[in-house]
Amino acid sequence: MKRVSTVTVRKRLVAVFLIGLIVFGIIDLRLGYVQFVLGDQLMEKADESWSRNIAFQPERGHILDVNGEILAENVTAPSVVVVPRQITNPEDTAKKLAEILDMPEKKAFEYVTKSASSVNIHPEGRKLTEEQERAVRTLNLEGVYLAKDSIRHYPFGDDLAHVLGFAGIDNQGLMGLELYYDDMLDGEEGSLSFYSDAKGRRLNQLADVYKPPKDGFDLVTTIDSRIQTIMEREMDLAVAKYNPDGALAIAVDPKTGGILAMTSRPNFNPENYQEVDSTVYNRNLPIWSTYEPGSTFKIITLAAALEEKIVDLQNDHFHDPGHVEVGGARLRCWKPGGHGSQTFLEVVQNSCNPGFVHLGEELGKEKLFSYIKKFGFGSETGIDLQGEGSGILFKEENVGPVELATTAFGQGVSVTPIQQVMAVSATINGGYLYEPHIAKEWLNPQTKEVVSKIEPKLRGRVISSETSDEIRKALESVVAKGTGRPAYVDGYRVGGKTGTAQKVGPNGGYLENNHIVSFIGFAPADDPQIVVYVAVDNPKGVRQFGGTVAAPIVGTIIGDSLPVMGVKPRKDGLDKEYIWPEQPKVEVPDLIGLPKSELVKMMSDLSIESSGKGDYIINQDPDPGTKVDAGSKIRIYLSDDNKDKKDNE
Repeated sequence: MKRVSTVTVRKRLVAVFLIGLIVFGIIDLRLGYVQFVLGDQLMEKADESWSRNIAFQPERGHILDVNGEILAENVTAPSVVVVPRQITNPEDTAKKLAEILDMPEKKAFEYVTKSASSVNIHPEGRKLTEEQERAVRTLNLEGVYLAKDSIRHYPFGDDLAHVLGFAGIDNQGLMGLELYYDDMLDGEEGSLSFYSDAKGRRLNQLADVYKPPKDGFDLVTTIDSRIQTIMEREMDLAVAKYNPDGALAIAVDPKTGGILAMTSRPNFNPENYQEVDSTVYNRNLPIWSTYEPGSTFKIITLAAALEEKIVDLQNDHFHDPGHVEVGGARLRCWKPGGHGSQTFLEVVQNSCNPGFVHLGEELGKEKLFSYIKKFGFGSETGIDLQGEGSGILFKEENVGPVELATTAFGQGVSVTPIQQVMAVSATINGGYLYEPHIAKEWLNPQTKEVVSKIEPKLRGRVISSETSDEIRKALESVVAKGTGRPAYVDGYRVGGKTGTAQKVGPNGGYLENNHIVSFIGFAPADDPQIVVYVAVDNPKGVRQFGGTVAAPIVGTIIGDSLPVMGVKPRKDGLDKEYIWPEQPKVEVPDLIGLPKSELVKMMSDLSIESSGKGDYIINQDPDPGTKVDAGSKIRIYLSDDNKDKKDNE
């Protein structure tokens, strides 16, 4: 028998020990790697396999006007989430849910028996009404949860609809400001996580994990809801009176480019946008519509001529025979027979086409078109809304004498309303062309602290302050003495310009008796605080002139908006020239303190309606100094004792 030496045995033991040591070392290293390197990753996977998540939607940020008035907000409307594995009686649960959610029982059963950790019932279980929410809570169904949710609410109804836009069922912005600033308004989703076993049964011994949603930021806009309400009212009246094919209005702060109000007709309610044709809500006319501007474009020609010093409005004269021959074409003035001999200030007041053709010819196509482009025509303004048009200009190489002439008075070029408003704002604010904007600042939804501000963006300076001053004076005279007289507002200095644009038909020719009539006005004329543009497409039952239809609307919007803006009436400025059958307004005298016996000799142009009894007048309405139409009714308040006047004061 072979004997193994002690040395050999020792070597074998050492080898076995070393091999065992190596094996255990490898195991330890592997355990260490799993524990310290892969541990977090494996724990996350285990946590995912055990946990079930219910999503909680964030509150979408509010949209506010410049004074903090809510324009868009959220109202609670929770949604149903079911966890199928926790439902022990799916037939009964499906039947009850189907009844509450007004859906087929078969469809409800498919939801509650799905092979999924959690299921959203869509769309029937989204955005529940108060009655549906109450019913679900009362039944307290096993495996049925109510997740926090909300729907968008617009307190002003269809006011500002095209600007605000609307949000979809998932609170995602689909149009207007809701879409343009969706990332800032939307916020971040939260969740409630609970643990369950392999069969989906809830593990009550483990705590739930709640991650709160992060609400979206609140948007403060430049919109003034008071001015917006005035504008909406006047647009509704215009639609009722003229039954137009469409209408639009814009108000802007000329010193910043901030939009104060904007509206379109036809209109819609953002909460019921599904009920109207997409062509209604997809066409925000003030930024989308493109058409020949007509005579409002003459302001640009005037600005260029004054800046280039080719005309003196007071001293240079022009004779208008009623037409002008250019390149073999006869271009007519709107007034048959023309205006005869007139200063160029009267050319502006009378909106005389041949006079502006002359200015265009004096400028030449290079200079005129360079100013047109400097004022922003032919390119988007950059307003913070989708769907903006850029307009259409002649290519300079294609501009002949006729094209130059028609461009000078606003025919043959196509522009958008927002381009016109910003360009005219530049002509009267000292020459500064701003980018229009609606967003003003962003607020933290909890603290209401300002997170960021949107500063006015200057695109460039297009004319001098001296030229701008001349334009303001000339356009004020248009309202006091020219075609814009219907926009005159007693107590305020208003400037502006009429526009009557021909529409191109499907065959390329101009339509008969079918115009877009417009007016752009601003006030106060010496220090403009607001610019208002109104355009009415094909008004019915009226002579289609901007001065007849649009100018009175602009005058009313300006006259009602300036007081709410804190602009006080003044006595200076140009007096309105009245043309028959217009009648000058009558100034209401101060009657307070007078005996009623003296009324007969003071009130020949006004009628009286009295309240109370007595011999003395202690109060009156309207106030002294107010200008009213001849024949207007004045209410006086009487008392037996004149001392009541002092008590009333």
